[in-house]
Amino acid sequence: MSEPSDQNDRDQFDDDRFDDSDQGDLFDDIVDTETTRDPDLAVIEAGSRTLRAMSGPPQGDPVPSRPADPEVDKALRDVETELSTRWGETKLEPSVTRIAALMDVLGEPQRAYPSIHITGTNGKTSTARMIEALLGAFDLRTGRYTSPHVQTITERISLDGAPIDPERFVETYRDIAPYVELVDAREEYRLSFFEVLTGMAYAAFADAPVDAAVVEVGMGGTWDATNVIDASVAVVTPIDLDHTDRLGGTTAEIAGEKSGIIKPDATVILAQQPVDAAQVLLKKAVDVDATVAREGMEFGVVSREVAVGGQLLTLRGLGGEYDDVFLPLHGAYQAHNAAVALAAVEAFFGIGAQHARTLDIDTVRRAFAQVASPGRLEVVRKSPTVILDAAHNPHGARATAEGVSEAFGFSRLIGVVSTSGDKDAKGLLEAFEPIFAEVVITANSNPRATDVDALAALAVEVFGEDRVVVEPRLDDALEAAITLAEEEGEYAGAGVLVTGSIFTVGDARLLLKKG
Repeated sequence: MSEPSDQNDRDQFDDDRFDDSDQGDLFDDIVDTETTRDPDLAVIEAGSRTLRAMSGPPQGDPVPSRPADPEVDKALRDVETELSTRWGETKLEPSVTRIAALMDVLGEPQRAYPSIHITGTNGKTSTARMIEALLGAFDLRTGRYTSPHVQTITERISLDGAPIDPERFVETYRDIAPYVELVDAREEYRLSFFEVLTGMAYAAFADAPVDAAVVEVGMGGTWDATNVIDASVAVVTPIDLDHTDRLGGTTAEIAGEKSGIIKPDATVILAQQPVDAAQVLLKKAVDVDATVAREGMEFGVVSREVAVGGQLLTLRGLGGEYDDVFLPLHGAYQAHNAAVALAAVEAFFGIGAQHARTLDIDTVRRAFAQVASPGRLEVVRKSPTVILDAAHNPHGARATAEGVSEAFGFSRLIGVVSTSGDKDAKGLLEAFEPIFAEVVITANSNPRATDVDALAALAVEVFGEDRVVVEPRLDDALEAAITLAEEEGEYAGAGVLVTGSIFTVGDARLLLKKG
């Protein structure tokens, strides 16, 4: 594995156009660097390797940039390099043996605080952020562990609603490194990248200490590294087909793997599910004597209307109704995520079981009003409007397409798409076909990105040759899409949607001037 290259370039895109003078060389450097690195670290800390606005990230941007202190930056790079020598997140040995051994030698830090565990196919990270915001609004100190990250590895571990400081990230890694080496020496396989990060998160939460942890699974549930916690609340967001080579070829089989996070006597918050998946999840809850709350039955979305910058909701929780809740996120699916998050927090506080009451409505409103979810229908530029969304499977793409159509009155929408090679790219393209006037096929910096020619061939099948443009480099693809969006005066309301992968979104977010 090569060490991340030294980064001194801080060039940017012009407010309205790309500056072509040195975009090419920089993007080539990104791709050349990433193709020699572990796929799952492909965009770690990419901010220091890509083009960034001169003014830096906008105030309040939930995605951190590289450390300003060169010594801290070097220390963080050293940790990244050490992590890159381990199995990436796509190479798995389905067991929790190694992570359990690490927890044992660390003194079981994951048992130092109550937790909410989240699995599902889509919506996990947004739901986790909403739960975190609600718990924080009720004066609880929170820890949140999510994956993958949009731009920066430190995003994965949050304390008090903000990504862990780079210094603390490095310190946490150094603290547990001797124990990691001890477990490595004992086990048949070394701890993976994700297992080490999970150990870091649990240790950081215990050290803080936090009052509650919000934990998103990496993949599946039963044998996911996060599944060494005994969460009092288990959340299952909508299940659909994804990672079928590892989790199963039907939603019922996938639900079987994800049901592994449901522990005895827990409360299970179920989003709306396919019938076969729901049956599996309900059976598991019965088997372990868990209590179940189902969206559409015990809780749900009563009403929603599009509002400036988001949507206005009335939610029914486990304890009653919550009206006039503003959510600054777009799409019906985010409203459903909000209902799930609210029910999860109510269950965490015992509402619906021990207590027949609602949470304080003003606190709930305040919490939801400050939720952000980077890379989920995120507007990063205007004139024309450019939106980033990390949809990477057909289920997510359909939700995104509905959200874009509802929230943005585009007269013409251009897609920029790069997917990962193990995803249903054709299904994703078919989901977007009704809303894309044209699609620009490209590649991101992840070595697992779908071959551009192969993806273009699928796009031609779906869209027809006349609606497909191919630009192998993402910076060229963005420029081509913006040019298409602006090419005719009658299309003053045109926009661009960049999607297909979290890696595509992460790269594009850094190539475009935020805001």
